[in-house]
Parts: sequence; C-alpha cells; structure tokens
Amino acid sequence: MQDTLRIAGVIRESIVDGPGLRYTIFTQGCPHRCRGCHNPQTHDPCGGKAVSIDRIAASVFQNPLLAGVTFSGGEPFLQPEPLYYLSLRLHEKGLNIFCYTGYRYEELLEMAKADVFIGKLLEQIDVLVDGRFTEKERDLTLKFRGSRNQRLINVPSSLRRKTVVNLTM
Repeated sequence: MQDTLRIAGVIRESIVDGPGLRYTIFTQGCPHRCRGCHNPQTHDPCGGKAVSIDRIAASVFQNPLLAGVTFSGGEPFLQPEPLYYLSLRLHEKGLNIFCYTGYRYEELLEMAKADVFIGKLLEQIDVLVDGRFTEKERDLTLKFRGSRNQRLINVPSSLRRKTVVNLTM
C-alpha cells in the first residue's frame, strides 16, 4: 500500500473548493499544464513534499465542522493509490469527496482499465469537476469551475447508470 502523497499544500478551511466548509488538498504533479492555470506551482511531479496519509487524515479529523475534503492539484489522478486509501478513511467519518481533474470522466474510465486504483479512486469520489481549464472559456460566474467546458459530475450516479450525470450548483 502506498501511504504517502506528494502535495503542494493544503487549505484547512475553504468555502470555494466545493460545497460547505472543506479541507482542500493540492496534489503535486500535473501533465496538463493548462494555459492560465490557477496553480502552476503544482505542475512539477518532483516538487512539493511527501506527506503520510495518516498525517493528512489526522489533520482533517481535527475539524468537526468540515463537510468534506477536496482533492485539487496538480492532477489528483496521478496519485490514485494513496488518494484511494485516504478516501476510504474520509468516508468512514462521513465526509464527502469533491475532486478536480484535467481528465474527462470518459478518459478516467479508460485509464482505469490499465490502473485499478484509478477506478477505485473514482468510486470514492462524490462530485468530480472534469476537463482541462480552458482560458478561452473562462467564466467567473460558474460555481466551483473555472471554464465552461468543465462539468460537475455526480460520480456515484454516473457509475450506476453508466452515463454521465451532471450536477447543477
């Protein structure tokens, strides 16, 4: 079991990275390198620092007011195994999981055929914001998204129905 996660940092209390009060984890490493990226310091996969998922979980569990945890980046799906194990612990405590990815949902399903942990992580996510940030489609009026091409996806319903179920927020 991979029990460390390479992160760029965390925000212990956020109201902009998903619904309710959230703990946001910025994973380190991103292959997308979107023009106008909000977090370019997360691109280098060797940057940031390695932190145990035990330490992250302990930090999350210190705040009983949290509604959930957000995986941001970087690209969370570059580190699916430790995020999967962390997700199991978060769900045990009743926290929901919101995740940003530059991959499209359909790409992740294909990638899961080669990496079992991508599929396992996807099964743990409650809401997925998918798609690369596109500077031409930037829209500051969107809730929890940076550009119009990005979708808010109800992952449990999408997996059950075998089709994308979009959310409106």
